[in-house]
Amino acid sequence: MILEMKVPSPGESIKEVEIATWLVKDGDYVEKDQAIAEVDSDKATLELPAEASGIITLKAEEGDAIAVGAVVCHIDTDGVKPSGSAPVAEAPKAVEAPKAEVKAEAKAVPVVATYAAGTPSPAARKILDEKNIQPSDILGTGKDGRITKDDAVNAVPSMGTPTGGSRGSERTKLSMLRRKVAERLVAAKNDTAMLTTFNEVNMTPINTIRNEYKDAFKAKHGGLGLGYMSFFTKAVTRALQLFPDVNSMMDGDYKIAFDFCDISIAVSGPKGLMVPVVRNAENLSFRGIEADIKRLALKARDGQITVDDMTGGTFTITNGGVFGSMLSTPIINPPQSGILGMHNIIERPIAVNGKVEIHPMMYVALSYDHRIIDGRESVGFLVAVKEALENPLELLCDNNPKKAFEL
Repeated sequence: MILEMKVPSPGESIKEVEIATWLVKDGDYVEKDQAIAEVDSDKATLELPAEASGIITLKAEEGDAIAVGAVVCHIDTDGVKPSGSAPVAEAPKAVEAPKAEVKAEAKAVPVVATYAAGTPSPAARKILDEKNIQPSDILGTGKDGRITKDDAVNAVPSMGTPTGGSRGSERTKLSMLRRKVAERLVAAKNDTAMLTTFNEVNMTPINTIRNEYKDAFKAKHGGLGLGYMSFFTKAVTRALQLFPDVNSMMDGDYKIAFDFCDISIAVSGPKGLMVPVVRNAENLSFRGIEADIKRLALKARDGQITVDDMTGGTFTITNGGVFGSMLSTPIINPPQSGILGMHNIIERPIAVNGKVEIHPMMYVALSYDHRIIDGRESVGFLVAVKEALENPLELLCDNNPKKAFEL
């Protein structure tokens, strides 16, 4: 029986996918549930499993856009799985008859060296001097190798670029996911009144509390690390509840406000930027946030992230600091209205109680849609994040870190 395999729907609102990579060849025998292809949607890269065992016939090429519900391959379920067999002997190679040796040699044309070779005419010398070009750097085309005025006019100054290096180029089609990311980023710049406000955070209090409890946290929770992201997520959810406009979004002439905090965490995966969502982060403990972020990051790294994992989100956190970024203006993740950018931590001198001290400092940036968020809310939100991060014991741990870290 010939089974027609159709493209399943990866998620709501997705109308087509693109064949990124075939994992099998035409005519291969496949097992049921074996991954036969990787397909790109505009939100994620997914594996396509075989619906039955049999001989497969491919009906699309890599790079083809296939509508959801369209036939992507046939599987002959009556096909017999090939057993091990002796390797096919190679066909004997034809022996070419020896060719007659051609002994004709190109005769070198002697070059007569004269005083004129490489010598510029007066007009040519003036031009070369203006271009700061040495006569020895160009080849004359005049009589006996003389450098003519035309040679000088056409001469291009050397920029010191070494010769002999590779100058190849490669043209490759962007994946559907990358094209969609590009489209959304351009739309965010064009369709929102995006503005960015900045602040800085003294990370000493967080470092102190992490250094004291991270080993016990890791031992208690099966190797789970106590990272910066859980502190930032807790600080963000607290600030979103204080400034709910930052946790809202535009819908035409309406504003949609949310009473929950679904935090999108930007992560770099093998297929590009992905933004999985930590649901109801305002209700999660430090352990819950760290566990969910680790789960989603592993799925993104292994290419197992799903559309549902990245659907929704009311606010985004992105950490360019892991790549060494000191300061940036993150782009809003539409249709959200705000995104917080974290950056690298650098020890810098700051004034503390009238004295200069060295502390680990991080710049933070909030990009927001000014159509719906005013300056008071945006600046107040970022100040609230800073306050929580610089006083985590009181504002994030309720003065009881052992309870907050479930130790």
